[in-house]
Amino acid sequence: TTAVLPKVGRVALHEALRWPGRILGASISREADHWFLCVQVEVPDAAARLPRSSHGVTGVDLGVSAAATLASGEKIAAPRPLKAALRRLRIRSRRLSRKLHAAKALAGIAGRIPKGTRLPVSNKRIQAAQALARLHARIARVRRDFTHKLTTRLCRENQAVAIEDLNVSGMLANARLSRAISDVGIYEIRRQLLYKAARYGTLIVLADRWYPSSKLCSGCGARNATLALGERAWTCAGCGAYHDRDVNAAINLQRLATGALAAATALPVASPAATPGTAAGQGPAGGGKVTPARHEHGQQDGSGQE
Repeated sequence: TTAVLPKVGRVALHEALRWPGRILGASISREADHWFLCVQVEVPDAAARLPRSSHGVTGVDLGVSAAATLASGEKIAAPRPLKAALRRLRIRSRRLSRKLHAAKALAGIAGRIPKGTRLPVSNKRIQAAQALARLHARIARVRRDFTHKLTTRLCRENQAVAIEDLNVSGMLANARLSRAISDVGIYEIRRQLLYKAARYGTLIVLADRWYPSSKLCSGCGARNATLALGERAWTCAGCGAYHDRDVNAAINLQRLATGALAAATALPVASPAATPGTAAGQGPAGGGKVTPARHEHGQQDGSGQE
């Protein structure tokens, strides 16, 4: 398969187009020493939609220690590619920096490089820049591979998935956790879930960011208001149940997904949510009319989901 590019001509492609249909447009991008052609194709709905392998309902608690904790108790760890390659990243960055300082000294420049000035280019500096770019590209590809496999599995195996509406930009303001949060790719997991859900017909439920999923006991519903961020397990004072923090949050999110799924499939009137004090809601999939609880009550204990 070949493509005709402006000012370049006919170029052979590494693989054929995956989707048959009318081509709407294309864009070219470069990642390290690889070039990519992204083709936008118009396909019918029957070809775009994919079948699910099962029809479960689950809640997913996203975090740093475990990228995703499912309501079944399974914890899926992230590969953390930046943490694994941080030492090599620093070494290659220093190599390129030293060659850049040598080029500045050869050109007689001290301090910042004046605008429009071209430094003398050496083969070693080009090789160092390419090595650093290849490492950055590998880090991104490992993270992208993990998030795609995780989100595809969640949408393929479930008819309803509940996640929290996390304030990722606010979480990144924490200097101690920002690198770990970015290395997991929490927002990218949510973004991929939202668009893949339409292909598999999966209902995505976004729990309100003030919903206390970790502090509510999944057994009796009592709230542990004193639960700190560092406590990974706690015992309910009401029923005495021992909870893993992440698994307990995932179970509470699963109940929200169950209630939202019941409200979306109920005819002709949507049924109430399964969890008391919450309003049923859903993501991009259609259903009954839903009012986000956040817009009604603001920051309250049982703030529900949207």
